[in-house]
Amino acid sequence: MDPRLNPYAPGAGSQPPELAGRDSVLRKAEIALDRIRKGRGAQSLVLYGLRGVGKTVLLNRIRTDAEARGLESVKIEAPEDRSLPAILIPALRVTLLRIDRMAAAKNAVGKALGALRSFIGSVKIKYQDVEAGLDVPAAKGVADSGDLESDLIELFHGIGLAAKAGDTAIVLYIDELQYIKETELAILIRALHAISQLNLPLTMVAAGLPQLLGMMGRAKSYAERLFVFEEIDELSREAAARALKLPAEQEGVLYDNDAIESIIDRTEASPYFLQEWGKHAWNLAERSPITLDDADDASQAALDELDRTGFSGDKIPNLGDDVA
Repeated sequence: MDPRLNPYAPGAGSQPPELAGRDSVLRKAEIALDRIRKGRGAQSLVLYGLRGVGKTVLLNRIRTDAEARGLESVKIEAPEDRSLPAILIPALRVTLLRIDRMAAAKNAVGKALGALRSFIGSVKIKYQDVEAGLDVPAAKGVADSGDLESDLIELFHGIGLAAKAGDTAIVLYIDELQYIKETELAILIRALHAISQLNLPLTMVAAGLPQLLGMMGRAKSYAERLFVFEEIDELSREAAARALKLPAEQEGVLYDNDAIESIIDRTEASPYFLQEWGKHAWNLAERSPITLDDADDASQAALDELDRTGFSGDKIPNLGDDVA
């Protein structure tokens, strides 16, 4: 079939055409973030799981849904070799400059930008990977003590007040959170906890590998009261079938049931592998419906591609003796 019409989207963090089986998590995030926006207590979310289960996809969907409801986003992917200030400052700068256009929040945003300018000055020497600058006057005596924890709390306080003035919430969306050093992770959790106690609309939704649970527990024992930890795993068979069938049906293409069952068995309902197998099944099938033979051919093609690209995920699908 025409590869130009192929509806599947394998790739790191690529949004699939049908985000099946995640409605419960999306609903929890929606309720929590809307409560936080209104100054009501709520636990935000930390998504954890192995690579390939769709954490980044889900994090991005939570973000885009929240943006559609008027919440502001600070989008961050934590690299392995950067300090917490280095990853926070550029993203916070962009967000504050974006909401500076809100008339109701302009004064509060100006104060938050001044606090951010002070914060930059206080951490640049200690954290030499901080490169961002800001062309606004520093707010003297605010977020400039040189102590990262107290300065971050003061900075978040100013940002939270700006969000409240603009009748919005500012959400830190941090992917690969496990790469933040535990000492700095503890400071981040402490700062978020301080802001939540004031019911200011600033929070975090994060994603990371399973070791994140232990890291956050060691960093701050109350982390489990501040966040809901959602394990993201393989899909149910029903959700996996929807992820395969619905995108194809929207293009007028059907699957034989045994082809669906075979792909689910081979991929173990992994969201990433479902997209990979669906892509190859579509490209190799000559016509609708996609058959078991097409699914078998897709397995070999998918495995060949994973070999070529040096796939390094945490889990590989159930390949079966005939295609091992």
